Amino acid sequence: MTSQRASRWGRAARWGGVLGVATVLPRMALGGGVSPPWVAEEEVPPPSWARSVVAHPDDRGQPGSMVLFAGPSRASGRRGVTADGAALPFFGQKRGSGCYGSWWLVGPLAWTCSDDAALAASDPSAPERMVDDSGLFAAYSFVRGETAAAYSSIESAQAGEASEELEHGWSVAVVQEVSSEGAPWARTTKGLYIAKADLTPAHPSRFRGEAVDEGRLDFAWVVADRAAVWPTQAPKGKTKDARPRFELVHVREASGPMLRIDDTAWVAAGDVARPRLSPPPPEVTRAGERWIDVDLQAQVLVAYEGTRPVFATLVSTGRGDGETATRTGVHRIWVKLVASDMSNIERDDGASHYSMQDVPYVQFFDEGIALHGTYWHGDFGRPHSHGCVNLAPLDAHWLFDFTGPRLPLGWNAAYPTLVDEGTVIQVR
Repeated sequence: MTSQRASRWGRAARWGGVLGVATVLPRMALGGGVSPPWVAEEEVPPPSWARSVVAHPDDRGQPGSMVLFAGPSRASGRRGVTADGAALPFFGQKRGSGCYGSWWLVGPLAWTCSDDAALAASDPSAPERMVDDSGLFAAYSFVRGETAAAYSSIESAQAGEASEELEHGWSVAVVQEVSSEGAPWARTTKGLYIAKADLTPAHPSRFRGEAVDEGRLDFAWVVADRAAVWPTQAPKGKTKDARPRFELVHVREASGPMLRIDDTAWVAAGDVARPRLSPPPPEVTRAGERWIDVDLQAQVLVAYEGTRPVFATLVSTGRGDGETATRTGVHRIWVKLVASDMSNIERDDGASHYSMQDVPYVQFFDEGIALHGTYWHGDFGRPHSHGCVNLAPLDAHWLFDFTGPRLPLGWNAAYPTLVDEGTVIQVR
C-alpha cells in the first residue's frame, strides 16, 4: 500500500493499552557511577537529581511523546519521535534557536526542547511493546457494515455522541475490550470506542521467510494455489502429487520451464517464486553493508550483507503499471516508523477509499512508497498493493530490526543521520 496521508510524525504508533511493564534504559557510567549530564558553559546547571527527560502529558492528560531533532535547534532537522510515556536518558543541555528554554540531549544526535518536556529523577525507561506470535502489537478489525460510529468514551457512546464515522472495510487497531451494559466494545489505539458488533476481526498471515544458509538461494515457495508435481521433467501423463501454496521447496536442478525438487519430483517454474542472486548496486559502498533487493518479477525480497544473501521472503508489490505500480530504482530508507496510518480518504477523483490504522513496521524509501507489514491480506508472492512493498508481519518485523536507521529504545520513529544511514533498497 502507498499512503496518501501516511504520517511521518503524529501517527507513529500510540501504544495505549498494549504497553506493559517498563523497560529500564542504561545511562552512561563513569568511574563506577553514573556520569552527570554535559552542560554548555553559559547554561545554569540542571538539578542534581535529574536523570531522565519525559514529555508533558497530551491534551487528554495521557502520556505524551517528544519530537526529537538532530541538533539543539529546530532548523537542524527532525531526528525521531518517542513512544508515549517514554523517559529518555538526560545526557546534556544547551541553548539553541526555536526553544524558549534549553535543548536537552536525550540520545544519539537527538535533542528535545525543554518547552515540551520535563526533567525527572527516575531512571530512563520505555513502555514495553507487547508483540504477539504473528509479530503484531494490536488486534486488528475491519468495519463490518456500511458505517460504524466511533466514540471518545463509553459515556459518549451511551449518549449517542459519535466522534467519527468509519466506512465499510476501514480498519482499526484494537488494544482493549470492555463491556458496558452487557454489550462488548473495542478500544482502539486512538482512544476511541467502537461496538464489537460493528467489527469483524482480521486474520493476519503467519507466513515467514527463510534465513539463507551459506548464501545459497536454492529454494522457492509455491505461489500457485496448488502446484502439480510430475515424476519427470516432462509435464504430461499422471501427476505424482501436488504441493500447497506457500510450501517451501528445495531446487536441485533447473531444466527449461521445469524445476527438480526431489529425485523424481518436478514442478513448473511458473508455479513457484524463486529468489535470484543480485550484485550490490553502486550505492552500496562498504564491505558487508546491509541492503535490500526487491525483485518485482519474482515477487521476492532478499536481504544482503555485502554480496552475501542472508534472508529471503515473498512480498506483494503494486498492481498494474499505472500509479499503483511499485517504481523501479535504488533509494535509501528516509524514515522508519513503528506504525503509521495509511489512507486515501482525501481523494475526490472517484477512487475507492481505504483507511488502514497503525500499519506496522513502516520503512519509507521512495517518497510515499514503503516496506511495511500487512494484516489485511495474505496474498504474498503476487502483486496486490497500491504501490508499497507488502510483507507478512513476521517478515516486516525482522526487516525493521535488520535495517538502518536504528530505533533506540523508547523511540517510535527515526530519521537517518550521517553516522546511521538509511539502508539501500533496490527495486528491479
